[in-house]
Amino acid sequence: MASATSFYDFKPLDKRGQEFPLDQFKGKVVLVVNTASKCGFTPQFEGLEKLYTSVREKHGDDFTVLGFPCNQFGGQDPGTDEEIQSFCQVNYGVTFPIMKKTEVNGDNTNPVFKWLKSEKPGLLGLERVKWNFEKFLVGRDGQVKGRWASTTKPESIEKEILKELEKKA
Repeated sequence: MASATSFYDFKPLDKRGQEFPLDQFKGKVVLVVNTASKCGFTPQFEGLEKLYTSVREKHGDDFTVLGFPCNQFGGQDPGTDEEIQSFCQVNYGVTFPIMKKTEVNGDNTNPVFKWLKSEKPGLLGLERVKWNFEKFLVGRDGQVKGRWASTTKPESIEKEILKELEKKA
């Protein structure tokens, strides 16, 4: 989708394989995370869920987290979409949307991630996701405001999320 100008231009697939138009988040703040169920960073699901619920308590549905399962890093999310959903809910009580398993690098990169990476390249300007649980913050205007490595704990970016929420669309 070369003509994409904002996050809202995309329609990735949800856990059932149905289009999930991101324009439903216009004027809201979104944290996009590529996730995995069998990774050393998997416990971040707990932090992501806490962040999701605590920020929403104060700001309602002006904020969401979107998880995009990915099996490209060490085969750490080999399950089916149903197994991944169940794992997230049973083990971490995840209530934020978990999308259909996707690719974040390579020839079959999900267009959302292709755009996110081009808008906010990583270290040394590299347009690739290094590992599971990289995080991209999208502001109310549909533009990428921040990008954090897998090692960044969700709670440590709450201040940046709140700063974006203070801005008006």
